[in-house]
Amino acid sequence: MKEQLELILKNGLAEIQAAVSRDELEKARVKYLGKKGELTLILRSMGGLSPEERPVAGQLANKVREELTNAIENAFSEIAAKANAEKIKAETIDVTLPGASVELGKKHPLSIVLDEIYDIFSSMGFSIVKGPEVELDYYNFEALNIPKNHPARDTQDTFYINDNILLRTQTSPVQVRTMEKQKPPIRIIAPGRVYRSDPVDATHSPVFHQIEGLVVDKGITMGDLKGTLEVFAKELYGNDTVVRFRPHHFPFTEPSAEMDVMCFKCQGKGCRLCKGEGWIEILGCGMVHPEVLRNCGIDPDVYSGFAFGVGLERIVMRRFNIDDMRLLFENDLRFLKQF
Repeated sequence: MKEQLELILKNGLAEIQAAVSRDELEKARVKYLGKKGELTLILRSMGGLSPEERPVAGQLANKVREELTNAIENAFSEIAAKANAEKIKAETIDVTLPGASVELGKKHPLSIVLDEIYDIFSSMGFSIVKGPEVELDYYNFEALNIPKNHPARDTQDTFYINDNILLRTQTSPVQVRTMEKQKPPIRIIAPGRVYRSDPVDATHSPVFHQIEGLVVDKGITMGDLKGTLEVFAKELYGNDTVVRFRPHHFPFTEPSAEMDVMCFKCQGKGCRLCKGEGWIEILGCGMVHPEVLRNCGIDPDVYSGFAFGVGLERIVMRRFNIDDMRLLFENDLRFLKQF
C-alpha cells in the first residue's frame, strides 16, 4: 500500500503541475481526492490491513492528501493571478492615443429663456413652485371662479380623463394649492406643461408651457402688478422696452388686463412682425378675484393680490424670431444647434 500511495502522490503532483486551467485542476482534484478518487479508494481499503500496518498507512495517506491539497490550492492561486495579469494587460489604456471626441449638448431654446425668467423673478423674491399635470376639475376650474357652464370646460378645449380629472389647461391650480397650504405673504411663480385641445399649426400646440405668477399680501395694488411686470419685461427684452396694459376679462382676476410690449422691430410704427399694430401681446394679468381668495381660505377684506400668466413658447418665438412653434418640439438638431 505504501508503494500505491507514493505513486498516487507522484502522479497527482505531476498532473497538477501540468494543468494550465481551472478545469484541468478540477479534474485532477476529483481524480485523486474526490469521493471516488484514487486516494479515497485506498483509504477505504485500509480495513484489510493488520493493526500494526494500519497506523503507518494512515499517516502516509494523510500526508499524501495534505500535499495534494496544498498543491491544488497553490495551482489555483497561480492560475487566477495569471488570468488577472492578462486581463489587466489586455485592458491597459494607451494614454498616448487621441481621445474619442464627445459632442457637447446645448440648452434647448425653451430652457434658455425659462432659466432667464427664473433668474429675473428669483431676484425679486419669488419662489418656484410646481404641481401635478393631471389635475382635478376643482383646482383647474372651480376654485378659480370658473363655473360649470363656462366655455373653457368644453371638451373641445380641455382634455378630460373623466368627469372629475383632466389634463391641466393652465398652471393656475398650483396657485390655488399654494394658497391652501401657505398663508400670506405669498410670492411664487408656477412654471410647467399645460394641455389644450388645439390643432397643431405654426402658432398652436396641444402641449405647451406656461409660467404663472402670484403675489398675495396686505395692501397689494394694481400698481404693484404693473411695476413688477415692467421690471420683468425690461430685464427680458432690454431697458428700452415700452409696455402697455389693456383692459381684458379673466374669471379669476378683477380687474384684468393684457400686457403688450412695443414692437422691438418697428418701434410701434407697425410691421409684419407685430401684424401692423406696433405692439405685441405677451401676457395676461390682473388682481386676484376675491372669490378665489375665499375659496383658498384667505380673507379678501384683509389680503389682496395679483396674478399673471405668460406662454413660454410665445416669449421664445419672439426672442429668437421663430415663426413656427412646431420647430420647438420636433427635435431637429439642425434647428437646435443655432442656439
